[in-house]
Amino acid sequence: MLPVSLLLFPLLLGLALSIAMEALVRPRPDSLWLRPRATLMVHIGTWLVLFAVSLLILQRGWLSAGLLLCLQLVVVESARTKWVSLKEPFLVQDFDYFLDAIRHPRLYVPFFGIGLAIAASVSGALAFAAFLWFEPALSGSLGGGGLVATVAILGLGGAGLLGHALPRLPQITLNPAQDLKRHGLFGFFWAYARYPRRQIDPSSTPECFRRPDSLPGADALPHLVVVQSESFFDPRPWQPALHGSVLDGWDRLCAESAVQGRLEVPAWGANTVRSEAAFLTGLSGAALGMHQFNPYRQLARQPVPNLVRSLKRSGYRTVAVHPYPASFYLRHKVMPRMGFDEFITLDAFDGGQPAEGRQGDRDGQYIADAALARKVDELLQASPDQPLMVFVITMENHGPLHLERAGAAWRDKLPAPLAKPLGERGRDELAVYLRHLANADSMANALADSLIRQDRQGILCFYGDHVPIMARSYRALGEPDGRSDYLIWTTATSSAGPAEPLHDNDIPIDHLAATLWDTLTAMAKASTRQNNACARKAQRSKQQDELQEQE
Repeated sequence: MLPVSLLLFPLLLGLALSIAMEALVRPRPDSLWLRPRATLMVHIGTWLVLFAVSLLILQRGWLSAGLLLCLQLVVVESARTKWVSLKEPFLVQDFDYFLDAIRHPRLYVPFFGIGLAIAASVSGALAFAAFLWFEPALSGSLGGGGLVATVAILGLGGAGLLGHALPRLPQITLNPAQDLKRHGLFGFFWAYARYPRRQIDPSSTPECFRRPDSLPGADALPHLVVVQSESFFDPRPWQPALHGSVLDGWDRLCAESAVQGRLEVPAWGANTVRSEAAFLTGLSGAALGMHQFNPYRQLARQPVPNLVRSLKRSGYRTVAVHPYPASFYLRHKVMPRMGFDEFITLDAFDGGQPAEGRQGDRDGQYIADAALARKVDELLQASPDQPLMVFVITMENHGPLHLERAGAAWRDKLPAPLAKPLGERGRDELAVYLRHLANADSMANALADSLIRQDRQGILCFYGDHVPIMARSYRALGEPDGRSDYLIWTTATSSAGPAEPLHDNDIPIDHLAATLWDTLTAMAKASTRQNNACARKAQRSKQQDELQEQE
C-alpha cells in the first residue's frame, strides 16, 4: 500500500497550489473555465512528469512538491518583474537569462530585488536541507523496485496527457500577452517551445542589401558612424515640463539633419538586440517570426543580407564597438557573421576608476559615452584612405538606475511639477537618467565634430534602442508611448541644410537602415558628380594651358 501521506498528498496538494499560483502571473491568464480544456491537461501532465523526475532523484514526495513549487514561484516572480519593467510576459526563451543572471548579475538581479534574491536563496536552501533530513526516503517503504514503478506510472501518465493535449492547444499569435492569457503559464511555455523555428527568409531583407555594387566608388563614399544609444529618447514630449536645454546638442543636430523623427522599436526597457537586429538586417518582427524575441540566437548560425555586408562590399572597413563582454547575446559570433572586420569590446577600455590627472573611461556603472566618442575619433583618424563604418552600441545609460545616486545639482534641475509627485527615490531615478542622457547628447555632438574634422565627408546616424526602465517615474508621471528618437546628419547638411528637409519622418526601426542607405547613396552620387565636375574643369584648364603653350 502506497504511503499516502508521503506521496499522494504532496502530489495532489502541490498540483492544486501550482494551478492556483497562476493567479499571481502578470499579465494574469484567463480563468480555467474560460480557457480551452487542453490547457489544464497540459498543466496536469507537466506537473506529473516534473514530479516523477524530482521523485526519482530526491525519493521524497513533500520535498519534490516543495522544490517544484519554489521553482515555479521563482518563474512567477520573474514574470511579474519582467511585466512591470519591460511590459512583456516571461517567455520560454527567457529561461536562458537565468544563466546570464549568474554571469552578469548587475543587469538582472537588481530588478528582481537583491534582498529578495538573497532571502529566497537562503530560505530555499534551509528548507531543502530540512526536508532532506527529516522526511524519510520512499525507497525505504516502497523498495527500490516500487519507487521506480511509481515514478514510471506518474511519468507515463503525465507524458500521455501531454501527448493528447499538446496538439490541441490553441494556435499562438506571437503576441505574448494575448497568448499567455489564453494558454495559461504551462500551456504558454509549451506552445512557444513547440513553435517551428524556421530559417529566416533572406528575401525579407531590404532590396538595397541584396543588390551588388549599388554604391559609387570608394573615393566618393563618406565615413559612416552609427550609434545605438542605450535607453535614448527625447523625454520632453512625454514630460513637457522638462527644461528644453536637456538636449541642446540634439536639437541643433536635428535642425541640421537630413532626416529625423520618432522611431518605433520592438522593445521596452531592455532586449536591446531586438532593435539592434532590426536595424542591421532591416527585418521586421513578422519576418523574423519566433526569432523576433532573441534574433541573435538564429543570426549566430544563419547569416542574412544586411547593412554591414553591403557596405563592406562597396569598399568600407566595418568596425563594431560595444564596451561589454563580447559573448553577451552571442555578439562574438554574430558580429563576424554580419560582416564586421573588427569587434572592439570591453577589453579595449579602462573599466576601473579614473586615475588622478587623467580622464577615465567609466561613468557610473559602465563605460562612458565620452570614452566611446574618443574611440570613434581615433578610428576615423586612422582611416584617411578608406571609408569607415563604425557601429557603436553604448552602455552608459543602461541602469539599473536605482543603483546610482544623482548629485544635488541634477535633482535641483527637475521642475517642481515633476519633483513633487516623484518623491525622493523617483527624483533620484529620473535625475540619474537625465545626467546620462546629457552625456549621450554630448557624445552625438562630439561625433559630429569628429566627422567635420575629417578630409572625407561623413554621416552620423544616432538612435535609441528603447525607452529606459524607470518604474517609479512612470508610476508617478505616467508612461511614454514607447518610441525612441533618431536622426541622420551629414557634414553636407550641417553647413548648407538639406535641400528637401524630411523632419518628423516617423518610421519603424527596421526601415532605418534603408533610409540611411538612401541618404548615403544620394550623398555618394553627389560627391561623384562634384568630383567629376572638378576633374572636367581641371582637364579643360590643362587643355587651355597646352593650347597657350603651342601658340
